[in-house]
Amino acid sequence: MTRKKRHWFWNALLIVCLVVCGLAFTAHYRNWARLEADRMQLLSGIYYVDLPYADIDNLVWVEKIPKMERQSGFSAWALEKGVFTDSLNPGQRVYVLVDDLRQQKIRVRYRDSLTLFLNFADSAETRSVYALLEAKQKEYKPVAR
Repeated sequence: MTRKKRHWFWNALLIVCLVVCGLAFTAHYRNWARLEADRMQLLSGIYYVDLPYADIDNLVWVEKIPKMERQSGFSAWALEKGVFTDSLNPGQRVYVLVDDLRQQKIRVRYRDSLTLFLNFADSAETRSVYALLEAKQKEYKPVAR
């Protein structure tokens, strides 16, 4: 009885695929934020958002994100990442970088027409980012009296 020998190429290809999938999941698993003096940079896998504090027009808490059509992105468990199209304004792009759909989200409108929905897995981190964005918004656009 002869036994067929498996080719090493297929085993190596399987291992490389598993490693690449693991790295992709790790990169998308959470939002990475870099806070600078004049901007916040968000990275979540292939999605990158540069948010200058001076361009923030509106900042509010929301419980749910509205129904939108996905252009690119993914959903897994309570994660929602990607670029969406608003059903009411089809020309507007909406960025969604939500680590936990069950928690409150920050809706940021910036550059007059762009919208970003954001939260982190840790609700304390989300609250601290909201407080920072609120302070920076007031610093760059003080309320007229």
